[in-house]
Amino acid sequence: MTTSTLPPGAATPESTRRAWPALFIMFLGSFSLVTAEFLPPGVLTTLAGDLNVAEGIVGLSVSATALTALMAALGLSSLFPGIDRRTLLVALTVAAAVSDIAVAVAPNIALLLIARLVLGVAVGGYWSMALVIASQLVPAARLGKAMMIVNAGTTVATVAGVPLGVLLSTVAGWRTAFGVAAGLTLITAVAVRMVLPPIAPTPGIGWSVVGGALRAPGVTLGLVGVVAAIGGHVAGFTYVRPAFAELLNAGPATIALLLAVFGIGGVIGNFALGALADRQLSVLLPTVPAAIGLSLIALIASAAFPPLGYVATVLWGAAFGGILNLVQVWITRMLPDRVEAGSGLVVGGFQLAIILGSAVGGRGVDGIGLTATYGLAAVAAVIGGVLIRTTLSRAPR
Repeated sequence: MTTSTLPPGAATPESTRRAWPALFIMFLGSFSLVTAEFLPPGVLTTLAGDLNVAEGIVGLSVSATALTALMAALGLSSLFPGIDRRTLLVALTVAAAVSDIAVAVAPNIALLLIARLVLGVAVGGYWSMALVIASQLVPAARLGKAMMIVNAGTTVATVAGVPLGVLLSTVAGWRTAFGVAAGLTLITAVAVRMVLPPIAPTPGIGWSVVGGALRAPGVTLGLVGVVAAIGGHVAGFTYVRPAFAELLNAGPATIALLLAVFGIGGVIGNFALGALADRQLSVLLPTVPAAIGLSLIALIASAAFPPLGYVATVLWGAAFGGILNLVQVWITRMLPDRVEAGSGLVVGGFQLAIILGSAVGGRGVDGIGLTATYGLAAVAAVIGGVLIRTTLSRAPR
């Protein structure tokens, strides 16, 4: 492996050949981090009982992770403007492993929440670095396909990683599950150091650059669209179990099947839309969020025709599985010379959407009911897609 540092945007033939093993390692990193991020809800009852706290308090661990991920995505590049991005990625992955170990041995909820705050920093920083690294490993015309590989880790974690972690926790306990997650993450850190080439930071990174990126034509409006589209999805998905039960009269076994169908749809959507993102971005940006909205409306209608619920679930999973690829390609079109700042803004937007979507969805379900909440979430997703699409005309030529 060469020791020369890749400058921003320098995807040479040699670096492109090295890209695919490097992207697979980044896939492994996204898989391990996302599995750890969403493992607590799967072991909620047991974990709360062992630590002698209410389940709602344990649920805060996901919100705490999203909050620090938001802060890290926006600020990490500015705090470490001159550090090789491979070194920073290794440090973030090690921090995630330390967080998992701390959770595995946590004697009380206070230490667990602190550990989850550390994980949030690792998650937000990792995702803000992922797009930067991929953009320097492959030509711009293949960025969508590159991020398709990295983002597949998220989908596979949802479909397989979290369920396997929950299964392991039932056999060996939740502490063992987090211990295994820590081991996998440490292996990832070693692999990142060995396989990735050194990656130079984007020139001029700092708070002023992030502010300038926000002021670039169309970027702020597009980010509002990202928050609306992803927030609409989160508002619906946070309460998907009661939705399946209420609208489809689904029992535990059927709900598990529907969630598996959603995950399979996500895998398909990630690869299919990732393969098309570079060439069909203008068409897909409004269409995919609209598919999320249509899926939510179809789920409401499935109360009268249950088979429609299965079709809607596959479509919903496929649309959400591919939307991150589209948004990442979109931000590189809007900010081709400030990819690192743009990546942080996109990851921050996703984390903000998780926080707002889950909170607004919860208030909506309790206040106006599940059906009305799903209807509003669908409208938000559709409007979000339209807003993002309108900004493409303001992208630099």
